[in-house]
Amino acid sequence: MSATNGKLIILTAPSGSGKTSITRYLIGKYPRLSFSISATTRAPRGTEKDGVEYHFLTVDDFRARIDANEFIEWEMVYEGKYYGTLKSELQRIWNEGKVPMLDIDVQGAIHVQQQFAGNCLSIFIQPPSVAELRRRLEVRGTETPESLETRVNKASYEMSFNHHFTKTILNIELDKACAETEQVIKDFLGW
Repeated sequence: MSATNGKLIILTAPSGSGKTSITRYLIGKYPRLSFSISATTRAPRGTEKDGVEYHFLTVDDFRARIDANEFIEWEMVYEGKYYGTLKSELQRIWNEGKVPMLDIDVQGAIHVQQQFAGNCLSIFIQPPSVAELRRRLEVRGTETPESLETRVNKASYEMSFNHHFTKTILNIELDKACAETEQVIKDFLGW
């Protein structure tokens, strides 16, 4: 049994904070880390593919999986939009001898770390400000004016939970935030 067996890493943050960019950087650099593909009921964006960025499920399928207790965590993040982490996804990664990296919502991250206390590193990626977060989401160009307001309001609320996590990393400059996150993970895994 390896020293990393059963461990997992959570990156969480408000939408637009850089957690997905940091996750991609780390997974690209460390083959022993593996992206945990979340399930969602939202429609794919751009070139997203089922089973790569997300497991895209219908609302009915998602609810059936909730009823069958197939999720480690799940949330209705936005009205009618469910997100969750399937137990089978974590098991798949552990079976490969790798460490799952979860890029998930703040509330879901709190639930996962409660279930895996001692084997879990949770990192909150903090944006420099709500104004900067708004700018990043606007530049991304994936939001309607209404969804942008919803995300910005939710982000303000989520930022108040940063003290619930093992480590908070301020993402002013992406390269620096990647390096800081990398060091925290290496320390946790003993690499």
